[in-house]
Amino acid sequence: MQHVFLINPHAGKQNHAARIYAMAEHLRTRHGLCCTCLLTSRPGGAESLARETAQSGDPVRLYACGGDGTVSEVANGIAGFPNAAMTVIPSGTGNDFLKNFGPDAARFSDVESLWDGPSFPLDLIDCNGRLCLTIACSGIDAQIADGIDQFRRIPLLHGRASYLCSVAVNGLLRPLGHAWTVTLDGVPQTGKFALVSVCNGRHYGGGSTPVPEARMDDGILHTILIRAVPRRVFARFFPAYSAGRWQELPADLVQVVQARETVISAPAPFTTCLDGECFHWQEARLVLSARKVNFFGPKGCSPNATARGSI
Repeated sequence: MQHVFLINPHAGKQNHAARIYAMAEHLRTRHGLCCTCLLTSRPGGAESLARETAQSGDPVRLYACGGDGTVSEVANGIAGFPNAAMTVIPSGTGNDFLKNFGPDAARFSDVESLWDGPSFPLDLIDCNGRLCLTIACSGIDAQIADGIDQFRRIPLLHGRASYLCSVAVNGLLRPLGHAWTVTLDGVPQTGKFALVSVCNGRHYGGGSTPVPEARMDDGILHTILIRAVPRRVFARFFPAYSAGRWQELPADLVQVVQARETVISAPAPFTTCLDGECFHWQEARLVLSARKVNFFGPKGCSPNATARGSI
């Protein structure tokens, strides 16, 4: 069994490479494991390295050492390979994916709890061929995420400054509603939407939990749709949306549907954010990809630890 640590040295606020190398050495000396550390040098690098490793056909456990982007890349790289399983050693800033594990999220920083942990399959969201672990969002929240990356390229606009600029520009200056056709398992709805989020997991955006009922291994996707409303109304509703209290919002404006396929079609390209990575499409086809990736974690952990009762 190989143990491969895929390290994103640019994730988070400091370089964690030395710490990860020490973890690998610990497993090598204490347990006699075959450990390899690989540094990613470019966007998409973790995905390529993960796929190349899985394609060997040998049993392998991969450790995604970075933030949510690195985790998503590794999942895309090994999805569909029965010989490969992945886990996470958090090294990013948000680490939203691990929040699905509740209190056990902290245990993922201890490699001694990981290396021999049980493996279990997770569902994924397939969006136009790109795989997503947790939440695929389109609309105002995706626009803000896309704007953060754009503002980061401007000198002095880093961290929270880039976030605040994106919120101001997208929340105040750009249209809040989009004329879309949203088709849920073959049934179309046409109108103006502020956002449409397809949820396999529960956490994204640094703290939002739109559909707490979503579970990552039950073969069900939950799609939440919010119709366009005036900005002052949206601002009043958004805290409840973010906290997962969607039942408190007006039923004519907010809808949660279990659908295996959600298709968003538009007359012009729009932004869809998958696990924090932004794409621009004129049509986004989001489909359940059941039990697509093998994941391992500390004994007793559950990807549904923060889930609420079913709808």
